[in-house]
Amino acid sequence: MNIYGKTLNELEDYFLGIGEKKFKAIQVYDWLYKKRVHSFDEMTNVKKSVTEKLKEDFNMNKLNILRVQNGKDVHKYLFELDDGQKVEAVLMIHDYGNSLCVSTQVGCNMGCAFCESGRLKKVRNLETYEMVLQLLMVEEDLKLRISHVVLMGIGEPFDNYDNVMRFIDIINSDYGISIGARHITVSTCGVVPKIKEFTREKRQVNLAISLHAPNDKLRSKLMKINKVYPLNEVMEAVEEYLRVTNRKVTFEYIMLDGINDSDECAIELASLLKGLTAYVNLIPYNETSHIGFKKTSKNKIMHFYDILKKNKINVTVRKEFGSEVSAACGQLRSNFEEGK
Repeated sequence: MNIYGKTLNELEDYFLGIGEKKFKAIQVYDWLYKKRVHSFDEMTNVKKSVTEKLKEDFNMNKLNILRVQNGKDVHKYLFELDDGQKVEAVLMIHDYGNSLCVSTQVGCNMGCAFCESGRLKKVRNLETYEMVLQLLMVEEDLKLRISHVVLMGIGEPFDNYDNVMRFIDIINSDYGISIGARHITVSTCGVVPKIKEFTREKRQVNLAISLHAPNDKLRSKLMKINKVYPLNEVMEAVEEYLRVTNRKVTFEYIMLDGINDSDECAIELASLLKGLTAYVNLIPYNETSHIGFKKTSKNKIMHFYDILKKNKINVTVRKEFGSEVSAACGQLRSNFEEGK
């Protein structure tokens, strides 16, 4: 078992189970996440009998970095997992800090029409350690500190709920990677039962909804999940989340030329979100050779933005990343598989 998949509580239970004091879990966490050692033998304040037991029960295997693409303020990584499967992580440099977009699954079954990741069907969920190591290895490779994490890479995070929550526990722990809860964002395309479960946990972690259309007819064309959980159910779950947590929700809206970027769509979106403690993040589309959608022009994005603003909707336009790299999520993996 890979030790990077263990939460602090799980490691405390492990030490109690082998007749040791549970504070040893904090010692081990300090070596793993503060001092960043590469072997159990480097844990010099942990007695040898304990490190030998750790070596019997755990490994510290890392992922294999297959390819890195670097662009202006962006670094895209293709990782190979122990079983040969591949996932991506993207480090984006913002004025507020360094944000890592983490993958949660190998492939994705959500099948959103515009998404490169969904073109490659889900093979399996990522284990917790495979998510943790994306972060650790990017930090080590670039020699920088990651301040923000978004679970927005390959996969639907709420389709791998338990492993994702354990990942959040590890990176949020003061003894672990110590990333503040409000600097962690989980994005879902609208898995309503899991939005409700997430609400009950009352975490301070940010919730983002991949919306991309203001009505059921258009959203069902773009996102298959809307046929299972239509907009009214998603919005009811969001409203419950807002009531219970008092947190703001982000609605992600990818701008697709001639599809969802009309004035009518902007007005309908403003009506849908009116009165909610939320904001819209307009995302310029990353075109890919495999999918026929085109990006909305900058002028048209700003016109859409202005309509939302005039209707008193909080809105931002996401900074564009990746013109020099395989920008679409899943594109680096696809290109590698096809020998490009």
